[in-house]
Amino acid sequence: MLPMSSTTATPGDAHAATAIQGTAAPAAHRAGFVTLVGRPNVGKSTLLNRLVGTKLAAVSAKPQTTRNRIVGILTRSEAQIVLVDTPGIHGGSTPLNSRMVAAARQSLGDADVVLLVVDGATGIGSLDREVAAEVATRVRIVAVNKSDVATRQMLLPTCAEVARLLPGAEVVPVSGLTGDNVERLLTLVAAALPAGPNLYPAEQVSEQSERFLASEIVREQIVEQTRDELPYTTAVVIDTFREEPARNLLVIQATILVERATQKGIVIGERGRRIRSIGQAARLQLETIFACRVFLELHVKVVREWSKDPRVLRELGL
Repeated sequence: MLPMSSTTATPGDAHAATAIQGTAAPAAHRAGFVTLVGRPNVGKSTLLNRLVGTKLAAVSAKPQTTRNRIVGILTRSEAQIVLVDTPGIHGGSTPLNSRMVAAARQSLGDADVVLLVVDGATGIGSLDREVAAEVATRVRIVAVNKSDVATRQMLLPTCAEVARLLPGAEVVPVSGLTGDNVERLLTLVAAALPAGPNLYPAEQVSEQSERFLASEIVREQIVEQTRDELPYTTAVVIDTFREEPARNLLVIQATILVERATQKGIVIGERGRRIRSIGQAARLQLETIFACRVFLELHVKVVREWSKDPRVLRELGL
């Protein structure tokens, strides 16, 4: 199983004289929090997964897939980089959207380094400019993402516009999907961190629990397989997460929340075909991530207007 959330650190710990190991780190060693920020659908989650080297966040071509603050931890000999993926900053006014944007802005306040992510394939739009203006005093590095699908003719004006908006910032074309130029980005990020010892055990890769990761994988498949049929009114609650080491088996039972009966029908599909497809695709991913057999059972429940219910949102960590 992945070492996910054995310890939780806070940004203030970065500047303590001692850390988990209990001894001061060498002067050259660096550690700290790096918040990825940008408008929706610029590929922050894909980039996070690539930087950490394992899947932690749901990824989809649909905007606003990321809902929670997701922490990935990359430990190297010279630095421990704590990467914080945030929901895209946007102008949504629903309780769900408001909480998502609030989570993103809170993570900005906690960051040692702010990494702005923009989409190299679509260029700089009005919302990118708004986000850049909001974080202008904090940004030191900008990742121009999706260089795998952006031509040189697309990338050059985007990089030039970023340099105009944020003078002095390092601008790095990168691909979260293929890993192109990721090493250069990590080198710059590590060098920008404050000196200090590790904040987490070296083997830990996330603050998120394994239950959270399982819910993200299932939700990603719902988003992918329902495409434009379903608005952003689904959530996944893990009811059972039980390891059976003797059988090399992980038993997961999950409930998919929707707001209306018609949405339940969309998720289930004709004769249950879609929910079986969602379950099979999610199970295969989970077996790869957890390196064991997975029994995954999915149910769908109608909870009217759950996305406006503060109690449900709190239960979902929002």
